[in-house]
Amino acid sequence: MSAAESSQQNRRVSLLTLGCARNEVDSEELAGRLADGGWEITDDPEDSAVVVVNTCGFVESAKKDSVDTLLAAADTGAKVVAVGCMAERYGRELAESLPEADAVLGFDHYPSLAQRLDDVAAGRPVASHTPADRRTLLPISPVERQAAAGAVAVPGHSGWGPRVLRTRLDESPVAALKIASGCDRRCSFCAIPAFRGSFVSRHPDEIVAEARWLAGQGVRELFLVSENSTSYGKDLARELGGTRALERLLPTLAAVEGIDRVRVSYLQPAETRPDLVRVIATTPGVADYFDLSFQHASEPVLRRMRRFGSTESFLALLGQIREYAPQAGVRTNVIVGFPGETEADVAELERFLTAARLDAVGVFGYSDEDGTEAEGFEGKLDADTVAERVGRVSALVEQLTAQRAEERVGTVVEVLVESADLDSGEVTGRAAHQGPEVDGECVVLDAGSCKVGELVRCEVVDSEGVDLIVRAVEPGGETGT
Repeated sequence: MSAAESSQQNRRVSLLTLGCARNEVDSEELAGRLADGGWEITDDPEDSAVVVVNTCGFVESAKKDSVDTLLAAADTGAKVVAVGCMAERYGRELAESLPEADAVLGFDHYPSLAQRLDDVAAGRPVASHTPADRRTLLPISPVERQAAAGAVAVPGHSGWGPRVLRTRLDESPVAALKIASGCDRRCSFCAIPAFRGSFVSRHPDEIVAEARWLAGQGVRELFLVSENSTSYGKDLARELGGTRALERLLPTLAAVEGIDRVRVSYLQPAETRPDLVRVIATTPGVADYFDLSFQHASEPVLRRMRRFGSTESFLALLGQIREYAPQAGVRTNVIVGFPGETEADVAELERFLTAARLDAVGVFGYSDEDGTEAEGFEGKLDADTVAERVGRVSALVEQLTAQRAEERVGTVVEVLVESADLDSGEVTGRAAHQGPEVDGECVVLDAGSCKVGELVRCEVVDSEGVDLIVRAVEPGGETGT
């Protein structure tokens, strides 16, 4: 039997996902499409005819990880297909520089991915994706996009109405749920809009249907993802909520049977409305958690980034949040070493971070991204200066977030159990102020027979860095023994 004939008989495929939670959603949609097309999903690349690598193309380190994963997949002897952001962004260029990949496919290939994998497995050539600016595919006016969106492939927007085209790739009680894709902002350092396209919201009914389906799969926490959640609804009709659609959507999702917690990610500070703050902070079942993309605090740097805000406006927003929910969780990312950044700018960022009392902060050093406005800016800092500032701000952040965790000792938190080792008795999970994977975790003492997916009321008894040591509390309010 020839290798091509053997591949045709073996219709098993594994998916490897890099990057953010948005990519995780896309991979599960792709798994659903492949299963619908007769492919068997497996988590063993060694036993697959094809390995699909959902790449990340956000920053240089992510691109390297994607290439390394593609090369490792090729070592299994399976056919290798690159999809995702890096494939969409570079297409033929990636294919030419990486002959180990049997195909490099863009977002437009997603609806027919099962057929394209048939071609790859049979040894038939598949033309590589040709990149284009995806912002040109939808109307400039947001209100005109919903009518046109059906003709454009938007990952995570299956467009199948009440039928959910998605296959879970793990058994975690937490699942990302995409509410929108793309971005209309023009941050000078960011290339995402060019390859993810203009902002387009998913219809609320489709989101709720997927939430119910996820609950039926054992999911207990929904992690709402997009490139910019505060824009959700701006392209929807007024009767669907319009620009207030997220405020309407959150209580509906929290009321889905089986869902214990709903968490929103990626809020733009300049677009975070008082009503949205109130809904997130006070709605039962919605985590009082604010993932705010500050990026910096110095006004001159923010303006060069094509962003709004200042230390004072950011602290005022945090004050609004804590008026509603004093123990609310807040995380952010910051970029240091941006072109033209001075020592005074760094000092202003440090002043903000010290006053903000944040729970988690990601610190990134600036690097040029292909095709961005900042790539052409003057005032670039040398690599050593950027690295020194990253180290300095990271050390400050480590100290400040550890102090914030210490402030939670003595409080009571509800922990969603995500890992329970029956042999060692070690139980871990996350409280409402801790987002998946990036914000630390809770180690649960005296957990008894707690199972994955349970929501356990706990007292915080200690902290280690950003992690909390908690003790399960009995229903009557007494600490367990």
